[in-house]
Amino acid sequence: MNQHSFDVLILGGGAAGLMAAIEAGRRGRRIAVLERAQRPGKKILISGGGRCNFTNLHTQPGNFLSANPHFAKSALARYTSADFIRLVERHRIPYHEKTLGQLFCDGSAQQIVDLLMRECADAGVRVFLSMAVSEVRRDDSSGAFTVFTADDVFTVPALIVASGGLSIPKMGATGFGYDIARQFSIPIEPCRPALVPLTLSGAEHAQFADLTGISAPVTVACGKRRFQEEMLFTHRGLSGPAILQISSYWNYPDPIRPEPILVDWSPGQHLLAPLRVPNARRDPAAAKAALRACIPTRLADRLVDRLLDGPAPGSWTNHALDELERRLHSFAFTPSGTEGYDKAEVTAGGVSTSALSAQTMECRTVRGLYFIGEVVDVTGHLGGFNF
Repeated sequence: MNQHSFDVLILGGGAAGLMAAIEAGRRGRRIAVLERAQRPGKKILISGGGRCNFTNLHTQPGNFLSANPHFAKSALARYTSADFIRLVERHRIPYHEKTLGQLFCDGSAQQIVDLLMRECADAGVRVFLSMAVSEVRRDDSSGAFTVFTADDVFTVPALIVASGGLSIPKMGATGFGYDIARQFSIPIEPCRPALVPLTLSGAEHAQFADLTGISAPVTVACGKRRFQEEMLFTHRGLSGPAILQISSYWNYPDPIRPEPILVDWSPGQHLLAPLRVPNARRDPAAAKAALRACIPTRLADRLVDRLLDGPAPGSWTNHALDELERRLHSFAFTPSGTEGYDKAEVTAGGVSTSALSAQTMECRTVRGLYFIGEVVDVTGHLGGFNF
């Protein structure tokens, strides 16, 4: 077995692990990163459609979910989106703002991986690839950690777990980080897929499945949370940025009282205003024509067909129009589930923040053990917040 000794060992060569390595290396520590894949930053490479949505100009604590909503404040104050933008600019990587403060590389996500690897090299960090960890031990007397792989043994006083969550298993995601947490009796908040498409079943699926590929700008709400972005119909249900955002707040439904999401098909507009002008026609055809001005034609027709089993001819009163307008601005879907970790961009839940220091990410009960990144119960919104 090859024996190695470092000051800090980081498990995971993704964005969180590499950034931790860079910062620790700059402080003069001897750092090693173990990555089980054959190349670092695999998830970075597929982010942002291959262009890496590397941060968001409007990053703030309210963009993150956690059992402790205040936990992210300290980290966000210590290292801001502006700090990473300066790093990108120092490496002369061209970038642009897409929408809502989202920053993307003009070229390829590989540029961000190259940036991180160059910074690691400059900080003296050693990155070991194709290194699958088989066991982690801790010496109770010295507090040192020993990490075993097939052919190597690493001994360190500080161990950082940056192994990611359960999302996108085809990229190599596993529950390894949670296993380490359980090994050391660190509490874990229940995990679930987040930023993930939602599925429909039964009559709802039958009524909308043939609209696959149709999208519309909407506001989607679940409880007190709402997001105004595009929604997309898929062959299995609902997707698009608005749905991915709200999915993080939608929980698997209670079979007795399933939780709906509410869709406003045209935020801030009176869809049926053309039916209210003097002498206007008031019938399903007129309602469809009014909706088509704001919503794709097939979707507009489907909504009218869904909502207008009535009123019958002659009952198109102002009160009936008010009720129809209200339903168009709070149209309920009841998802049957999500498309799971295979399609989830991130994992919600994870290592409980109650067990970690908000300043250092060190475990309160196990000196020298740290958890960072997606394995921790802090999950960002869509749009560059998780990077």
